[in-house]
Amino acid sequence: MPEYIFSTEQAGRNCKIILVHPDDLSAVWDRVVDHIQKCAPHSEGELDSADFYISLSNAQMQLWLLIVNDEVACVAVTQIIPYPKKNVLRILALGGEPFVWKKYWEFALSKIEDFAMEMGCTSLEAWTRRAFLKILKDWKSSYSVITKDLTKRMH
Repeated sequence: MPEYIFSTEQAGRNCKIILVHPDDLSAVWDRVVDHIQKCAPHSEGELDSADFYISLSNAQMQLWLLIVNDEVACVAVTQIIPYPKKNVLRILALGGEPFVWKKYWEFALSKIEDFAMEMGCTSLEAWTRRAFLKILKDWKSSYSVITKDLTKRMH
């Protein structure tokens, strides 16, 4: 596993991004769990907040905090994916106010990209809705993930 790096970067006087070290997760969890839970309706039920907590606390995922005016305004959860031919940093969850993300997205993403490169990742991927492509001008939709629920057949 790559070395975990703690980072704080400032964007002006009222905004900063923090990569939370797993040892500090319990200290911030109450301030971020609501943001993470709000991501659940946009997923297929792969993970809930308890699953995120476990993976974040054992450094399998990374928690990013976008702090605006000393408050947690937005959160992001990432994970390093070791594909056979390359490592990729996957953005699993983005929570918070859309207008705040839009305002500070470029700053936050540049720091996430820096981390990805430090960890040996050659690209980013995101589990997101197509609407983000309007904000992410230099991203492309490489493929779609389609799903089918089989739970009704299991009963």
